[in-house]
Amino acid sequence: MSDLIIVESPSKIRTIKRYLDKGSDVIASNGHLRDLPKSKLGVDIENGFEPHYINIRGKESLIKEIKKKAKKYDHVYLAGDPDREGEAISWHLAQILGLDINDNNRVTFNEITETGVKNGMKAPRKIDMNLVNAQQARRILDRIVGYKLSPFLWRKIRKGLSAGRVQSVAVKMICDRENEIRSFVPTEYWSVDALLKTASASKPFAAKLLTIAGKKAELSTKEQTDEILDKLNGAEYVVQNIKKTITRRSPNPPFTTSTLQQEASKRLNFQTRKTMMIAQQLYEGVEINGLGLTGLITYMRTDSLRVSEEARKASADFILKNYGENYLPDKPNVYKSKNNAQDAHEAIRPTHPELTPIDVKQSGVSNDQYRLYKLIWERFMASQMAKCQLNTISVDISALDCIFRVTGFTVRFDGFTVLYSDIKDEGNDKKTILPEIHKGDVLTLVNLEGNQHFTQPPARYTEATLVKAFEETGIGRPSTYVPTITTILSRNYVERDGKQLKPTPLGEITNSLMSEQFENIVDVKFTANMETNLDEVENGKKDWVEVLESFYDDFSKSLDKAEQELDGKRIKVPDEPTDEICEVCGKPMVIKVGRFGKFMACTGFPECTNTKAIVIDTGGICPLCGKKVLQKKSKRGKTYYGCEDNPNCKFMTWDLPTDKKCPNCGSTLFQKGGKNGVLICHKEDCGYSRSVNDE
Repeated sequence: MSDLIIVESPSKIRTIKRYLDKGSDVIASNGHLRDLPKSKLGVDIENGFEPHYINIRGKESLIKEIKKKAKKYDHVYLAGDPDREGEAISWHLAQILGLDINDNNRVTFNEITETGVKNGMKAPRKIDMNLVNAQQARRILDRIVGYKLSPFLWRKIRKGLSAGRVQSVAVKMICDRENEIRSFVPTEYWSVDALLKTASASKPFAAKLLTIAGKKAELSTKEQTDEILDKLNGAEYVVQNIKKTITRRSPNPPFTTSTLQQEASKRLNFQTRKTMMIAQQLYEGVEINGLGLTGLITYMRTDSLRVSEEARKASADFILKNYGENYLPDKPNVYKSKNNAQDAHEAIRPTHPELTPIDVKQSGVSNDQYRLYKLIWERFMASQMAKCQLNTISVDISALDCIFRVTGFTVRFDGFTVLYSDIKDEGNDKKTILPEIHKGDVLTLVNLEGNQHFTQPPARYTEATLVKAFEETGIGRPSTYVPTITTILSRNYVERDGKQLKPTPLGEITNSLMSEQFENIVDVKFTANMETNLDEVENGKKDWVEVLESFYDDFSKSLDKAEQELDGKRIKVPDEPTDEICEVCGKPMVIKVGRFGKFMACTGFPECTNTKAIVIDTGGICPLCGKKVLQKKSKRGKTYYGCEDNPNCKFMTWDLPTDKKCPNCGSTLFQKGGKNGVLICHKEDCGYSRSVNDE
């Protein structure tokens, strides 16, 4: 018997073929083959929201090839990814090939390994129409919102705009945060810190003022603080109480899509899109010494924390062999997924726990693949290890009617932290190491000072914190996080300021209009509830057509009302002012947004039509001609750096110019590879380089 397996991605083909019987073959659909038409709504709203699917333009020859190949095999198995989208792709393939959807022709691979592929092929099942209908409902919802709202925005603001069920909420969240920052009023407060020393120790330690006359120390002015300082400068400092405890810290659970994106951003400085692209490569298969082409991680779109018994046992064997029995917990660590998690998948974990990051690196994978695999492997292995134990000490010191406190710790047993520790935990680990100290000890005051502070506004979202907010509020699902962020950036509703995301004037104007006229569309709770409805369709608890009907009734009324209220009106997007003066007429220049991004234009338009590109001086010096190095943008919007004398001087680089100079030739050093990368000199024949962290 011969089998044809149809997968989504061609990069899986070679890996899967290794584990199939002779005579079987694999072909890829390259994602969806059918979709709603681009030129019209493609949904019959009056007749049960029936979708009108067509073959995607440009895929005719691939469809023909798949049909031709399918006729040659005894069985055709549909192996789309193990999620809603993969189920829908499999269903569309069944329609195209005339397969019976009641046959057991659907297979899924949670991991692209010999075990994963063979287990998947042993358990074919029917296409899950609940999953398909949940995907159809999402697709139709997004099509209705986009198709109906986008032309409305074109008429009222600017052509080329788009609205989306999740993207519009994301823009609102970023705009709301920006408004919080603008309206924030800093509050002054003061702390009092004492530098104290025991009689037997040479090194002093710092303690903070905790209470005054039995109440929490709350100092809001310099005058209040100076009064306390005057009072305490001549006081006797006595150890009043010492509390010693053993605290235990549990490891973090293995990664979900959301937490992987957050940690890769914090630790590796990866954007969410890059994280998912590399994770996809690790899932689909890379060449590994001794294993050949194999998938290194389980499916990377998941919100489940479940771990298979097989993986749990393999990790325990590795921990026992390499770290010892003490590093295994008394009973296996089990993590509870959140209530709305789709538990069909496991958490993101290595498919071969015994395959260390060093093993993978020595197989010749790319540096980015190695770094992400290392992050996933260490997080998973640590999640299966024993707790960390700390000896903690808290010391209260009295001075008149005031109490100062200092806390410190020593590591009693490192446990899981031998492999992995939270960045925030690593920061906390820099607590004071205290000398030997006893109750009743009289301490020497070395220094006493008051420090002024101001409350800080909330931080702007980064990609990582926005994904975290998506997950916490229930907006979107693991497969939608990256497309949502990509869309709001590409539509120029939001822009990056370093790692932070801030709204553009266009984003704020669009959000204001959407908030006024389509309150539900941009409402976090409404959107989260819609995601819950889609989950219930997937679980067979709700009818997908009823979900669409309920949404469309209110949406169509809001659209009609908005059209009437804004009939004949158009909203202008404010230009961004600059300090630049037009060299032609002397009027101020402003930043405008055109088809190809931002540019500067004269406010004297139409009398003065002067425009020019936005130039950012990096402070770097061109290694070829000695002129300025400017920050520029490629046609695809990617930042690069080039000489101001282009095209006469051809120097360009993706590496970031720094303020550091080459010790050999004095040229500007450029940073390659992020915060843990290298500094290199681009001067011809120099060749100097060093690690960023080497001073």
